[in-house]
Amino acid sequence: MMSRVLFSAQSVHHATPTALYADLDREFHFTFDPCPLRSAAHDGLARSWKGHRVFCNPPYGRGVGQWLAKSREPDVAVYLLPARTDTRWWHDYAMRADEIRFLRGRLRFGGHKGNAPFPSVVLVYSRPDLPPVTIFRNIPTP
Repeated sequence: MMSRVLFSAQSVHHATPTALYADLDREFHFTFDPCPLRSAAHDGLARSWKGHRVFCNPPYGRGVGQWLAKSREPDVAVYLLPARTDTRWWHDYAMRADEIRFLRGRLRFGGHKGNAPFPSVVLVYSRPDLPPVTIFRNIPTP
């Protein structure tokens, strides 16, 4: 019963918590969101991310790896994702991030009454000529 909830595909879109986005934006100064919630106006995977400081909270379905494949294209790419350490995309892309920030507790995504049934992580990728970052760090949930 519990695994059905954890891996449910009721929705693959989760609105980023406002306070978490504000904290990350203060740190990274985002210039581009390739997949804004409920916007079919553009295809963020088809657009170039080069020269941008990207925040990406992609749909949490089977296509996560496609979004992570673009992680080295911009100057900085910051992803909000479920911490699914048993998936292919985690081993192929997440473990190659410059920084992995495990979020303490469970996020409450915008529009939801309760907390997420899964833990979340922030992955940070940056150009090699930028200063190094911490490898693992827990950050409190807003």
